[in-house]
Amino acid sequence: MAQHIAVVEGVSVDTRHWIGGERVASQSTFDDTSPIDEAVLASISAGSSVEVDAAVSAARAAFPAWAAMPVAERSAILRRVAEGIEARVEDLARVETRDNGALIRSHRRGVMPRVAMNFRYFADYAEQELGHPDMEVRGHRERVSYDPAGVVAIITPWNAPLMLATWRIGPALAAGNCVVLKPPEWAPLTASLLADICHEAGLPAGVFNMVQGTGAGAGAPLTAHPDINRLSFTGSVPTAGVIAKAAAPNIVPLSYELGGKSPLVVFADSDLDLAVNLAVEQFDNAGQVCLGAFRILVQEDIADEFTARVVEKARTIKQGDPRDEATDISALVSRTHFDKVTGFVERAVADGAEVLLGGGPNEDLGGLYFSPTILAGAKPESEIICEEVFGPVLTVQTFTDEAEAVAMANDSRFGLAATLVTGDRERAERVSHLLDAGTVWVNCFFVRDLGAPFGGNGKSGIGREGGIWSFDFYTNIKNSVFSPVGWNTNDAAEEA
Repeated sequence: MAQHIAVVEGVSVDTRHWIGGERVASQSTFDDTSPIDEAVLASISAGSSVEVDAAVSAARAAFPAWAAMPVAERSAILRRVAEGIEARVEDLARVETRDNGALIRSHRRGVMPRVAMNFRYFADYAEQELGHPDMEVRGHRERVSYDPAGVVAIITPWNAPLMLATWRIGPALAAGNCVVLKPPEWAPLTASLLADICHEAGLPAGVFNMVQGTGAGAGAPLTAHPDINRLSFTGSVPTAGVIAKAAAPNIVPLSYELGGKSPLVVFADSDLDLAVNLAVEQFDNAGQVCLGAFRILVQEDIADEFTARVVEKARTIKQGDPRDEATDISALVSRTHFDKVTGFVERAVADGAEVLLGGGPNEDLGGLYFSPTILAGAKPESEIICEEVFGPVLTVQTFTDEAEAVAMANDSRFGLAATLVTGDRERAERVSHLLDAGTVWVNCFFVRDLGAPFGGNGKSGIGREGGIWSFDFYTNIKNSVFSPVGWNTNDAAEEA
């Protein structure tokens, strides 16, 4: 095996950075371990300000030609990237499952096809839909254009590393920018495969760059770099605050998606089967989902029956190796995160919460497998109700009427999403309007077109991405005003 090649689930992965169209190694490295069994998968090059400077310089050098390339040509290259991803769905699925512990069946059927879609959708949008009708005021013509911003820095999390990275890389490149990606240190491997796919698709050198490393080693110099023009970050609120301070002196526009503590509001007039299924669905990816509705708020009239049925159904969840298609949820991503989730639950129980299901590690599996957990009776102001746990932990609270349901749902510093279950259409309209969230699902969950806006309120983030909102962020929007006078004779005739 070559020095810089790791073989993961039979797939060769280069463990070096991708900078300026070449593989670049670092003297220092860090170990990448699998949540499945805590085995070391690879020794990864650990970037520093040296590699970050090189990557930003490469992106800056490649920017003029990429920005000037006709949008149809840029989009054609990005569609070839999408085709390359589709050709390697199985490789990407196996590697990411081993790397971050998410289900192989989800990666095969949903996540990796969505990765390809992130490139194809935004390539098509840039070529076919991006634009604004000319406006006229007092005989003057106004033209709105979407100009590439420059170099985009993208920092992504470990729970869906490739999908969340390409959700930003796709529109950034389609708009004519160049990108420097810092993948998560807990799950960096598929970003390296993406670099190979981009190269094979003919993406010019320097247009996409990837620097691996820790937040302190690679993330900090990237966020503070004076030559980046946009910064997209998905992660925690405390880290977002650090990044904002670093980027502030350079006046870099930011797009933040920072997670949440979303409610699932269940009214007594709900289809109970639907409500129970939606509640148990929140255990997806072992609760490591930013949009998950982990605060269950149920009308007291049906609380006992609903809660009993949720517990009963949750008992049927099969936890185990995510490489098994029959597995429903797997392990938490790291020992550090496992200890964090364990601490949340232990403190909640010590503070009076009742354990209805689970409550700790899965003793049969050991390792990083935390049992699906349902808690009731937690105090409204308690940590387990207010803070993002990011694990397979649901809390159950009750409400009496619609007004109390809305007040409880909105009693959070977060506002990423909310899920509402009701059989009353008028109530659905009223309550969805009142919920403080970037996305509200009514009698459904996890349904969203790529053209719809995505983002959160409050501490859940800044800005929106998706469709035109992505291009609003990744471009400099220009308004050019053309006068009807002052032209030479021929030009004046054309203007008229």
